[in-house]
Amino acid sequence: MIKSMTAFANSETQFGSLTINCELRSVNHRYCDISFKLPEQLRFLEGDLRSIINAKIKRGKVECCFNYKKHSQNDQLFTINHHAVKALIHATSEIETLMQHPIGFSALDVLAFNGIQQETPLDQDNLKSSILALLVNTVENIINARIREGEKLQIFLETHCQKMNDYVTMATQRMPQVISLIRHKLQTRINEFVNTPNLERFEQEIVFMMQKLDVTEELERLETHISETQRILNQQGPVGRRLDFLMQEMNREANTLGSKSADQEMTQISIELKVLIEQMREQIQNIE
Repeated sequence: MIKSMTAFANSETQFGSLTINCELRSVNHRYCDISFKLPEQLRFLEGDLRSIINAKIKRGKVECCFNYKKHSQNDQLFTINHHAVKALIHATSEIETLMQHPIGFSALDVLAFNGIQQETPLDQDNLKSSILALLVNTVENIINARIREGEKLQIFLETHCQKMNDYVTMATQRMPQVISLIRHKLQTRINEFVNTPNLERFEQEIVFMMQKLDVTEELERLETHISETQRILNQQGPVGRRLDFLMQEMNREANTLGSKSADQEMTQISIELKVLIEQMREQIQNIE
């Protein structure tokens, strides 16, 4: 079972008067790279949040974002910082002694100053439990999304593997005809210039050319790489790097097949193989 590295998930939970939302976005990346966008009140949880994501996601650039909305309640939402109020009144009294026409201010004016109102402190332990549980749920959602996308990628790759197998079979079946055509072409050219050709030398030249143009090993290695790709696609855990390596090996064999080609049909088979490999390679970049 393969997983895509590209996915999105979000979840939310209620904590007192707060609705807390968690979003996870992931895209392809060589390693596991996690970044956070957290409200200041949740900064103390970053280490725990990172550990939860690291335990479940092995590759991909992951962005974790938390935000919250506050809902009004009938009970008091704020407390008054009495020390700040006293300090403000004392400072105001000193300033007024320096003013010719001091201007009075109301309690509402006092409340507008920073630090006068204080939010009711949150229960840190319960908040931590709620946040971590929310992240665990969101991580499960994004993993399920990565699995669903991975299933589509697997179908795509397996279909391309089958197409490649078909082309390898065509190339294998084509080889005897290629040898026959080369033999006939060489014999025709020799007969044009030599009345009584040396048949033994002729056979030696044929053998030499066949050694240079023989692609049996390349086709066998391609079959092996295709079979290995199909096997890896059904493995558990991260497989993207292994698949990417196999694509490099397949491309090398397809290039060699094209360079050794002495036949238009074999050249076309090499081109089709390289197109399929490149299409697979693009998609494999998204696999964990």
